Amino acid sequence: MSKKHPIIAVTGSSGAGTSTVKRVFDNIFRRDGVTPAVIEGDAFHRYGRKDMKVQVAEAEKTGKSLSHFGPESNEWAILEEQFRSYGSTGRCKTRFYLHNDQEAKPYNQEPGTFTPWVDTKPDTDLLFYEGLHGCVKTGDVDLVRHADLKIGVVPIINLEWIQKLHRDTKERGYSTEAVSDTILRRMHDYVHYICPQFGETDINFQRVPVVDTSNPFIARDIPTAGESMTVIRFKNPKGIDFPYLLSMIHDSFMSRANTIVVPGGKMDIAMQLILTPMIQRMMDIRRAQMS
Repeated sequence: MSKKHPIIAVTGSSGAGTSTVKRVFDNIFRRDGVTPAVIEGDAFHRYGRKDMKVQVAEAEKTGKSLSHFGPESNEWAILEEQFRSYGSTGRCKTRFYLHNDQEAKPYNQEPGTFTPWVDTKPDTDLLFYEGLHGCVKTGDVDLVRHADLKIGVVPIINLEWIQKLHRDTKERGYSTEAVSDTILRRMHDYVHYICPQFGETDINFQRVPVVDTSNPFIARDIPTAGESMTVIRFKNPKGIDFPYLLSMIHDSFMSRANTIVVPGGKMDIAMQLILTPMIQRMMDIRRAQMS
């Protein structure tokens, strides 16, 4: 952790909605004049799309399962080095994984490839990570010790699958069968490397639909925000002004001493009310250290 060069890690599995949380942070950063260095979790995959297909096929021949959730297909040591570097110097390296033609065109590359590594810009206020593995902790790597604010985005599992199925079939052109196979192949790594991170996060935002999601593979639509509730759990509730949050967010309630539940449509405002003062304190401490 670094008071001069703080790090925020937003962690959630594929299709969980971390991109939505990123937009909330973007709004807070813009409003409060915070300049972030941004790195994306997909940049630290070990293989591009074509190579990953080859590796998956080779693993299946030996009865093994390889997925983007596990250590064999990710560069966690390199990611930890970037966290360490930023915390020490305020600079690190990053690149982009190009998901589709639109993203790849400006780089004159094929989709499913990586851009070259580049240094983050100088004079940034904090590092913002969004991806699958911002809180990974194993015998070899420990991202947790470097991050100053750790956010988990954790829809219940059936909703997560519905979101992934709709995104990958409608936006990325995969068949339902192909997405289902990916979900099954990832299950071991999901249990061992994704779920444990949410015990390390400072705050978890879990969206829970109030409509039937019992068979996600036949769901025609993603449950809307109005058809959901958001469960917000604080690892350490000390200093959280729950009465203020309850007064500001209509129809919210406490379900446990460290947990507030808000209507799904109020998730954005809840995030802003909770996260804005945290980031402001982070920046106050940074300015004091830099002066």
